[in-house]
Amino acid sequence: MTTIDDAQSREIIELLLTRSPETEAFPRADSHDDVLAVIARLRAAGNDLAAKLAIAGFTLRPVEHQGIEQACESCMYYLVHRRFCELPELDLPVEPEWSCRLWRI
Repeated sequence: MTTIDDAQSREIIELLLTRSPETEAFPRADSHDDVLAVIARLRAAGNDLAAKLAIAGFTLRPVEHQGIEQACESCMYYLVHRRFCELPELDLPVEPEWSCRLWRI
C-alpha cells in the first residue's frame, strides 16, 4: 500500500487549485454561524479533496479581508513546523502563503 506524503499532497492541492481556481473564497466565514455552515458542508464532502478545497475557499495566495492579510501562516489552525492545517474538517498540508475562508487569528 502506497501512502502520499505531505509534500506530494501539497503538489496535488496546488495542481487542483491551479486547474480549478474558482473556490468559495468569498464570502469569508466571519461569524460563528458562517463557520458552522462551512464546516457542515466540509463534513458532507467526505474525502472529496477538490470539493473540500472549493468549499473552504482555498487560494494559492493570501486574501486581504477587512484590512488584514489572511494567509495560512498566520491562522490559528496552522502548524508552523509541519506546514499543516489542523482544522479537523480539513486536516491537510498547506503552504504558508495559501489561504482559506475559515482563517482565524
